[in-house]
Amino acid sequence: MTAVDQYCVMGNPVGHSKSPWIHARFAALTGQPVEYGRRLIPFDGFAAALQAFAAEGGKGCNVTVPFKFEAATLVSRRSARAALAGACNVLRFDGGDLTGDNTDGIGLVHDLQGNAGMALAGRDLLLVGAGGAAAGVLGPLLDTRPRRVVVANRTVDKARALVAGHATLATANDVALESCSLTDVTGCFDVVVNATASSLAGDAVPVPATVLKPGALACDMMYGPAADGFLDWARSHGAIGRDGLGMLVEQAAEAFWVWRGVRPPAAQVLAELRAELAA
Repeated sequence: MTAVDQYCVMGNPVGHSKSPWIHARFAALTGQPVEYGRRLIPFDGFAAALQAFAAEGGKGCNVTVPFKFEAATLVSRRSARAALAGACNVLRFDGGDLTGDNTDGIGLVHDLQGNAGMALAGRDLLLVGAGGAAAGVLGPLLDTRPRRVVVANRTVDKARALVAGHATLATANDVALESCSLTDVTGCFDVVVNATASSLAGDAVPVPATVLKPGALACDMMYGPAADGFLDWARSHGAIGRDGLGMLVEQAAEAFWVWRGVRPPAAQVLAELRAELAA
């Protein structure tokens, strides 16, 4: 009988996570011997939880809020994209070593370009927020070679710091990379990505509708009811609204690849998950 390898998602809160459902479908569709659960971690107990899971024979885990930055400080090795983000959402146990990666950004890129059909090269992008979510996606967005990326944040110093950390990559990709406060956003954009927690808190969209070009793609990293306000705002101003469900599935598919060396059928699982949630 084939041994089943154990994986999980660690976070606080974590009860809402769709990751166990997604990875169960990936395992079933690829024939990989994987079981995937969720673990609610005390705010001061992340490092101990990792040690315990490894001692139980765990092979790897996803990391969600609020532990992504702490995860990056605990790993033996970091991928280039995790090092750039300063945060890890995927950990792999390699014997006594812990390898960290960040699949959030490539998940967003795959969703926007593959599932939503929006080629990002040569486009103008607005990234709203400068916290962990924004840090995880900025590098892969720059690698698509958009024309211009503006990072807007309530605290402009955080936006400046994020831009400064990505300046070399932006130059290498010939991208104009800028920062500003939420109140100083000028111009309009082909793609607007909301990487703040405003939707989760039920707050108003943090930028004016003037940022949207006609037919722009406006993507909220949240999904489910939390994203409804942002999607309604986008559609009411002539934009195409997109939630974060595709990003969730695509980053999970990249994590599955990191762990198993197998590419699961992400588009199929995304369609199944949307149908499941609609039901």
